[in-house]
Amino acid sequence: MRTLVIGPCGAGKTTFAHRLARATGVPHVELDALHWEPGWTEAPLEVFRARVDASTAGEAWVVDGNYSVVRDLLWPRATTVVWLDYGFPRVASRLLRRTLRRSLLREVLWAGNRETLRKAFCSRDSILLWLLQTHGRRRRTTPELLRRPEHAHLRVERVTSPRQAEALIARLANSAPRRSGVR
Repeated sequence: MRTLVIGPCGAGKTTFAHRLARATGVPHVELDALHWEPGWTEAPLEVFRARVDASTAGEAWVVDGNYSVVRDLLWPRATTVVWLDYGFPRVASRLLRRTLRRSLLREVLWAGNRETLRKAFCSRDSILLWLLQTHGRRRRTTPELLRRPEHAHLRVERVTSPRQAEALIARLANSAPRRSGVR
């Protein structure tokens, strides 16, 4: 199983991917963890690509993230794409709750970074602003991307509700051979 989990920020890609990886016994790779350096600095492109390449060299994995700069590494290797295609109200409310929780509890994220209320609400780098700018466009362009001939080998699972997500995890877990020792 080599599965990509894509969708807008706040859809729950990492949560879904972690749960699917655990249920199927394969490694989970979070692209954000490979991309971000301390101080919210992006890893140099060649470093990011090398990290992604090394993390997905195995025979089975679940990767979450939408980084187009590594699509050429991931999509040809993948067998399945899970597209979390949730509507804007659901994603916006999830993202707002997550951002508030992370900011107020000062949760440590990748490379020691933390979200702040200031960055979330008063910055050009706001994750909430990013959602506003990208949700509609990605919802329109993802089907085109998935229909490209070079992606014809992919099994696409479009998920439009949390209930469908739960059912998909159960179905994929039941159909995947269990890998011992991986959690």
